[in-house]
Amino acid sequence: MDKSNAAATGVPSAENSGSIKEAVCINAMRVYDSCSSKEYLEDRRVYFTPDKHELIEQAASVRIRNATVIKVFLHLEPVPFNQGFYSVDLNFFFDVCLDVFSAQSACPTIVHGVCTANKRVILFGSEGNVKMFVSGSGEDPDVEVSTGKVLPKATCQVSEPIGLSAKICDRPPQGCDICNKIPDNICSLYGKEFDYSCAHSVYATIGLFTIVQLVRTVPILVPSYDFHVPEKECAPSSDSPREMFRRIEFPTDDFFPPKVGDTCTYNNASAPAAAPNASSQE
Repeated sequence: MDKSNAAATGVPSAENSGSIKEAVCINAMRVYDSCSSKEYLEDRRVYFTPDKHELIEQAASVRIRNATVIKVFLHLEPVPFNQGFYSVDLNFFFDVCLDVFSAQSACPTIVHGVCTANKRVILFGSEGNVKMFVSGSGEDPDVEVSTGKVLPKATCQVSEPIGLSAKICDRPPQGCDICNKIPDNICSLYGKEFDYSCAHSVYATIGLFTIVQLVRTVPILVPSYDFHVPEKECAPSSDSPREMFRRIEFPTDDFFPPKVGDTCTYNNASAPAAAPNASSQE
């Protein structure tokens, strides 16, 4: 790349930048729009397989242990009369771990079930007419049927859910959806179909943090420094228990836990320093 081309593209030349070698073009997933949310999913019905039917029917109370995300299905559609915007429908499936208490036993029984949640967001994803095909991949680009335009890709990042509470009742709480069908690929993880006919129903409340993005693959010009060659050598590891134990440091903090003052001092030291006010600057 000559100096005139570097100046025209806004990329500094190698002699001016020092370590920058050249400008190279890469394909990258550019985020056109995104949103984050803090979801309070209240009273979501938990479904169980038929072998848990009798246990749920005889349960006196339940307590939630934890919840994990099994799968998130995303469906993308253009928003009518709003060019470049898309609605993203998200279907969440959670594995809920519960302690089930019965009158016949003092110890709880650990049971796993599935609950669902739905959400819709509207984001800007721009418009594109270029279809990209990749060799060795059978995946075709997502194309809108009516217009033939290429759709962006929707992504969802999900933190580990927080199991807040669970309860068992004879009738569904007001506003709860009790007719969600569990897909076959989720059922296959549990070995059988789920039971939807229990007289007693379990409802869980879950806290969830998500980030939804609309991205497109675009060519981007970036400065290139050099090829990265790892400098760290791969040292051979030993499977000897003696060597593994020798590398473990003595757990001093376990024997001498920090006091309240030490914890506050550590938090204050790790906090960013406050900006000086106008009087101190003068």
